[in-house]
Amino acid sequence: MLIYILKRIALMLPTLLGALTITFVVVQFVPGGPVEQIMAESRAGSGGDTGGYRAGRDTDAKQIAELKKLYGFDKPAHERYVDMLVNFARFDLGRSFMHNKDVWQLIKEKLPVSISLGLWSFLLSYLVSVPLGIAKARREGSRFDAATTMAVLVGYAIPGFVLGILLIVLLAGGTFWEVFPLRGLTSDNWAELGWFARIKDYFWHLALPLICLSIHSFAVITMLTKNTFVEEIRKQYVLVARAKGLSQRKVLYRHIFRNALLPLVTHFPAAFVGAFFSGSVLIETLFSLDGMGLLGYEAVVRRDFPVVLGSLYFFTLIAVVTKLVSDILYRVVDPRVQFGSVSK
Repeated sequence: MLIYILKRIALMLPTLLGALTITFVVVQFVPGGPVEQIMAESRAGSGGDTGGYRAGRDTDAKQIAELKKLYGFDKPAHERYVDMLVNFARFDLGRSFMHNKDVWQLIKEKLPVSISLGLWSFLLSYLVSVPLGIAKARREGSRFDAATTMAVLVGYAIPGFVLGILLIVLLAGGTFWEVFPLRGLTSDNWAELGWFARIKDYFWHLALPLICLSIHSFAVITMLTKNTFVEEIRKQYVLVARAKGLSQRKVLYRHIFRNALLPLVTHFPAAFVGAFFSGSVLIETLFSLDGMGLLGYEAVVRRDFPVVLGSLYFFTLIAVVTKLVSDILYRVVDPRVQFGSVSK
């Protein structure tokens, strides 16, 4: 087990290196870099070719050279690539061109929103879908099974941002009722509230965004849980356990549950990492939440390459570590699983 973990840690490096290399190469060919955007904004702010300011070619060339030196674009691409890897190894993610802040500082400022949306949507999906999937497996073919299947599939088919607009119109003061707040994670007077009122206010603000982010994963996890349990229920060992006189509850939770957990554990890392990446720009914009999704979108649009590469490095690192934890959990759930080759 220890050898396997060490091997997986060693394989993380090529994964990180590959993701960073591909992205770095792609951004070299993206037109309209940060220098060009700053020059365009400067010309627009000065009125272009009108008024007392008229930028000549020599002046433009001098300004471009200064900006390239300021942002490090005066170096060849391979030197910038090596510098990036050295800095990332020290977890120095660089400095944002547009925000004039360290990328790591920007990520820390946006993470509370992304963690709130990602973590709670992940937990909500599993806490609702796993019990629902078990109930559907126990009542397979019943009206309850058919009705809940239809409900989760309808939820799966509705895009999150469309549901968000509908919820805003219905419940956030859009047209009908003003039940939920529309913007931010907390109220303006949050610091003045007691601890219980703070918790209530926090989840009251999160309610609508969480529904929009979680609705899509309900169907996936629910049907995965149901199909896994149905498959286990039909196996021979379950018939033997029932023949011995064990109650349905004992058969379900002592025998079936542990074996049925394996596919869920396998799905765990994708769902966990996906929850953080699914901090949708549209959902954050709809509910005025300033998170990593909005930061990444603005970085791509404004060609803020340090933010693009730094956030990619951060999330790729989370993804590979989560995958390793998933494999370890797989071994804990089922001790029969052996990593590595078995000598004959």
